[in-house]
Amino acid sequence: MQLTNTVIVKRGNIIESEHEIHVAVVDYKGNLLAFTGDTSRVVFARSSMKPIQAIPIVETGTADKFNFSDADLSLCTASHNGEPMHTDRVLAILARAGLDETALRCGIHNPRWEDTYKSLILNGKEITPLYNNCSGKHTGMLATAVKMGETTDDYYLLDHPVQQRILKIVSEVCDYPADKIEIGIDGCGVPVHGVPLNHLAYGFARMAHPNGLGEKRERAIRRITKAMTAAPEMVGGTERFCTDFMRVGNGRFIGKAGAEGVYCIGDLETGIGIAIKVSDGNGRAAYPAAMEVLKQLNALTDEQYEALKNYHRPHLLNTRKEVIGEIVPVFQLQKTDTKDF
Repeated sequence: MQLTNTVIVKRGNIIESEHEIHVAVVDYKGNLLAFTGDTSRVVFARSSMKPIQAIPIVETGTADKFNFSDADLSLCTASHNGEPMHTDRVLAILARAGLDETALRCGIHNPRWEDTYKSLILNGKEITPLYNNCSGKHTGMLATAVKMGETTDDYYLLDHPVQQRILKIVSEVCDYPADKIEIGIDGCGVPVHGVPLNHLAYGFARMAHPNGLGEKRERAIRRITKAMTAAPEMVGGTERFCTDFMRVGNGRFIGKAGAEGVYCIGDLETGIGIAIKVSDGNGRAAYPAAMEVLKQLNALTDEQYEALKNYHRPHLLNTRKEVIGEIVPVFQLQKTDTKDF
């Protein structure tokens, strides 16, 4: 029996796979406006939490002390490709903080951008933590530790002041008690936060419309969202949905992917937050789901949809680059009588 809240994978005339989807759409007042699936499900936000995790960089004065540009701050929210524009900027920020790439504790993986990976191999260079997609976030954490006079060798541990500040802010922005937040360890070694999906959506609604959070918090959030929309290439990179979505949105949206099929959106025009979780963690369903939610909410103009339509129902290609199927979202959001969750 086919589930109703799914993204399906079709090959020929057969539904080959189904990905169960959970979505919460919440406004900045805390009202659940629309949903599918289980909005109370606790999810690790993974890298989708990075815009919220960046708030201390501004609130502590770190961004001012080290002269962060929009592109610098945007990079601190990134899951980047490891293109030169990303790695060069990481090194520049670290240098201004009196550090180098040996301070990074994010671990090593191959760069996402194939040209970077090929260049490293051809030139006999080592793959270092600099190329980790989270090196921008870690750089922001390190700079904050330097600004606050804290240790830098253990900044990634939960009991470090850097992580405790982040935990407190996640709790405040998502309106969820800190002692109830589930704590795990992310792929890059720092704590990862588990909150109910509707509270994650609420966090992004408040990122989109921070009025009422206090002048300091509001100013910090607006600086971060401005940075992300002004320099979306830092958040992802070439051929990445986050970057393309924010660029096409022309300042209206922030969007951030997270591992295991998470995607979050803040609509700066309406103050709506969207949080999406793919049950089986398969990221191939996240972007089609995000596009379907935006389409059902009438959030995109015809021109914006046209520019992003390849993310909505992406084709499946074989090794001959022939189209042999597609990924199709088939869920319908349920509208609610506006109510607080």
